[in-house]
Amino acid sequence: MQATRSRRKVAPAAADGGDSGDKLDQLLLSSAICNGEDLGPFVRKVFTSGRPETLLHLLRHFARSKESEIEEVCKSHYQDFIMAVDDLRSLLSDVDSLKSALSDSNSRLQSVGGPLLSSLDSFVVAQNVSKNVNSALQSVTLCIKLMELCSRANRHLSNGSFYMTLKCLDSIENEFQDKTPSSTLKRMLERKIPEIRSHIERKISKEFGDWLVDIRVVSRNLGQLAIGQVSAARQREEDLRIKQRQAEEQSRLSLRGCIYALEDDEDEDGLGGDENGSYSNGNDGLFGFDLTPLYRAYHIHQTLGLEDRFKQYYFENRKLQLTSDFQVSSMTPFLESHQTFFAQIAGFFIIEDRILRTGGGLVSKMEVENLWETAVSKMCSVLEDQFSRMQTANHLLLIKDYVSLLGVTLRRYGYPVDALLNVLSKHRDKYHELLLSDCRKQIAEALADDKFEQMLMKKEYEYSMNVLSFQLQTSDIVPAFPYVAPFSSTVPDCCRIVRSFIADSVSFMSYGGQLDFYDVVKKYLDRLLGEVLDEALLKLISSSVQGVSQAMQVAANMAVLERACDFFFRHAAQLSGIPLRIAERGRKQFPLNKARDAAEEMLSGMLKRKVDGFMTLIENVNWMTDEASQGGNEYVNEVIIYLETLVSTAQQILPPQVLKRVLQDVLSHISEKIVGALLGDSVKRFNVNAIMGFDVDIQLLESFADNLSPTLSEGDANQLKNALAESRQMINLLLSNQPENFLNPVIREKSYNALDYRKVVTISEKFRDSSDRLFGTFGTRGARQNPKKKSLDALIKRLKDVS
Repeated sequence: MQATRSRRKVAPAAADGGDSGDKLDQLLLSSAICNGEDLGPFVRKVFTSGRPETLLHLLRHFARSKESEIEEVCKSHYQDFIMAVDDLRSLLSDVDSLKSALSDSNSRLQSVGGPLLSSLDSFVVAQNVSKNVNSALQSVTLCIKLMELCSRANRHLSNGSFYMTLKCLDSIENEFQDKTPSSTLKRMLERKIPEIRSHIERKISKEFGDWLVDIRVVSRNLGQLAIGQVSAARQREEDLRIKQRQAEEQSRLSLRGCIYALEDDEDEDGLGGDENGSYSNGNDGLFGFDLTPLYRAYHIHQTLGLEDRFKQYYFENRKLQLTSDFQVSSMTPFLESHQTFFAQIAGFFIIEDRILRTGGGLVSKMEVENLWETAVSKMCSVLEDQFSRMQTANHLLLIKDYVSLLGVTLRRYGYPVDALLNVLSKHRDKYHELLLSDCRKQIAEALADDKFEQMLMKKEYEYSMNVLSFQLQTSDIVPAFPYVAPFSSTVPDCCRIVRSFIADSVSFMSYGGQLDFYDVVKKYLDRLLGEVLDEALLKLISSSVQGVSQAMQVAANMAVLERACDFFFRHAAQLSGIPLRIAERGRKQFPLNKARDAAEEMLSGMLKRKVDGFMTLIENVNWMTDEASQGGNEYVNEVIIYLETLVSTAQQILPPQVLKRVLQDVLSHISEKIVGALLGDSVKRFNVNAIMGFDVDIQLLESFADNLSPTLSEGDANQLKNALAESRQMINLLLSNQPENFLNPVIREKSYNALDYRKVVTISEKFRDSSDRLFGTFGTRGARQNPKKKSLDALIKRLKDVS
């Protein structure tokens, strides 16, 4: 430490090198070393220049220059080092003292801390035991809770409370499974929980499958019940309309007391209807179908996380069920199975509507609409096919009524049914054609059974059923019984057929989407009356009527049917719900006019033939008699006796207008026969006495017409007398003192308008008389040049020229 190595003085660099370049290199190297810089550049430089000895020389020179500095530093710190060594020596003695003190303290501490350490060891052991016990208790508590939860899950599972079971399983998985200290329990849970979930899924799927099977029967019963309630509501509406029509009719007859009774009945009906008022609000609870199994299955699958799969499964199964419902059995007639067919579909969509509204998204509105579109398309196809096969109007009507009830039922649940109603409207013509065909057969049977006898009614209900129900009465006074009607049994029979036709037609047109259908009903009613009934009556008249009595009965029937036709159109208007004034405004002529005219023509023809038999007695007339007959010729007396007998019978059944037309035709025929007798070849000539006898005959016939005035009006009696115009004017002309007046157009139009020129000429040529009367030379002398002198021959000549 006190080494005496002499220190060399480093010579200045200028003395050693004497070269400015070396000094610069030395300064740079010294600066780099002092600054701690990298000496690599200096090394590379000297090796590059090939002078490494210069670097080594510079380094040695730098080291020698620093030795003196080191020596100065050591000298400056030597005294401090000596003082530090002294301090250490004094500290060593203090340390020895402290060591002995620490040894004594340690001995005392050991003697005191030994018992404490043993106590501490016992405490640590006890604390560890306590921790183990607490851990065990916690594990046991956890296991107890887990077992209680497992027991609860088993209990819920055995009771069928699957949702609570699943909630327990979720709690076990979330709260206990990962924390369970028992590996055995943990393995058991990992194995059993999926098994329980699978078991629940199978059980709930089986319950849902059973519900799918049961709901088909429920759907059918539900559809039948819903449609039945709509049918009952419709029947109540029909009953109310009937009462309203009765009230209108009673009002028309001024039966006020009946109106008051009707209002009371309506009030009672209104109170009774309140009991079922909830149905109108669409309360499906009245139907009693249970959706609990479905919603339970849906809820369980939601809990299992299988919601979408269950929705798809439900929709596919219901779609398959609907497709199965569309199948129409070929073994059972559709007429027998149509109610079940449509009720099944109605019930299906009532249930789907309920599920859509309360199912919590189980089915969507779009899915239900798609199913409905499919169902409507299929039902339309089935109806088209079945309607095309049907050949009975009643069958078509039964199915149409049920389909319209189906439409009303499902429209209450918001389903569009226009397509179904369009199918019904499309087959309107076919239905009416079939209905006309059925009525044609029924009318033919009714007419075939007619015995052409007046109908006898012994009781008032018979009168009401056969007369009042068709408004055939001519008086509001109920007759005494037994009552003999002026018509035969075929009239009420035909009326019932026509009334049934109207009711069936209105029934088909009602509830079909068309509100104003009276024109359609009227069109087919016109066809029934004008084509079917009229043609059937024409056939009856032409083939089955024999004798005057039968012809008279048919004519009487036609008169009654004319009143019945008025009732038919009013009845059709009432059933169609339009005011009677509109129906009256659209009325045409009597639709049975052909049959009426044929019946009256046949009756007139028979009477004419009967009269012709009496008119043959005209051959017994003495055409050149010396005295005029005062009591009429034999033939006219026979004719009048027959006509009086006929009228006494006809007045009982024939209306006055019909009797007038028939007698008018017969009297016109008699007039023609009289004129024909004068024209006939069998009469070569006659005198004025014969003509005066014919004048008496015509007077008797005119008296017969006048005597009918109690039955006929004065105007009708005059029309009967006008039927004798030709014979009357011919006799007046032959008995006239101024026959030349016939050539006067004014007089001829007034007094001789029924005469024909040719007949006048022919008859006047036969008239010969030797008396002084002007007409005595009518056929031989010429007419005078003035009214008194006109030559009769000139008159005849002029008449021949005109004719």
